[in-house]
Amino acid sequence: MTKIIFNIVKILVTIGGLAYIFNKIPFGDAISKWTSSTLPWLLLILACTVLLMCIQANRWRGLLLDDGKKIKFRTFYAYIALGYFFNNLLPSGFGGDAVKTIAFGRKFGNTANSVAAIAISRIMGLIAMFLCFFIALPFVLVQYKIPFSYTITVSAVALIAVVVIVGGLFSDKIKIPSPLSARIPFLLKLQQAFAIYRAHPKAFFLSGLDSVWLQIVTIIIHYAYFRAVGVEVDIAVITVFTTIMVTFTMLPISINGIGIRENVQVSLYTGLLGIPADIVLASTLLSYLPLLFQALQGAVVLVGSKKD
Repeated sequence: MTKIIFNIVKILVTIGGLAYIFNKIPFGDAISKWTSSTLPWLLLILACTVLLMCIQANRWRGLLLDDGKKIKFRTFYAYIALGYFFNNLLPSGFGGDAVKTIAFGRKFGNTANSVAAIAISRIMGLIAMFLCFFIALPFVLVQYKIPFSYTITVSAVALIAVVVIVGGLFSDKIKIPSPLSARIPFLLKLQQAFAIYRAHPKAFFLSGLDSVWLQIVTIIIHYAYFRAVGVEVDIAVITVFTTIMVTFTMLPISINGIGIRENVQVSLYTGLLGIPADIVLASTLLSYLPLLFQALQGAVVLVGSKKD
């Protein structure tokens, strides 16, 4: 019952957020900003999306250590695409991670290591994002006054991410109560899977490096969203505002951040930079196209796996 109520609240927040933003800015006004000059930028965005998925696949493969070297790179890419397909179907941005990890583990027989690798990938990605945020923040504060609530929220989530990654590396030091470990023996395997990276600092470091490259590509994509609708925004501003937006859409109060994303973007770019709200919304709506592109690739993988 609690889960049902929670999902109903998320649906209401999503619908409410979309209703609010489209009441202020008609959908037609927003997409009218998409012109023929949008297409080249959209093609760049889709190309960067493929690159982004390749980096994610490489990071996952590297974190699986020797086991990862035995599996073809395209297999990891296929499972990344599969994850995006389910992310767009399940009411959580983490649903696809669970599906692809379990499916991968069942096929290749290393579920615990795969779960640990995906979890570390996610957290390292967040840490890289927050690192870029704090590097860019001083340059943005010189020009604009960022609400303190945004900065403190990002800082809090960044601290949580660091604590989680450190806790994962030393999770084997935590004693799991015997009744719990007997009931869920997978927890012991998961502890060892996380802790193994203390003995493989190179793989851990390279995953962090991949996460930084991933963040750079993400920033380029968000920069391209605005160029696609005829507006150029400073890269430092894109870096800071994208981090704020992602942080708020991570909050489990809507379906995959839909409804929250649009309102936060308009609040930041229109409220602080003065960019017309319909243009900001037009750039934000463009972000759903690469998501559909990723989901389409996942659908192809799913159909192909059923044929096999």
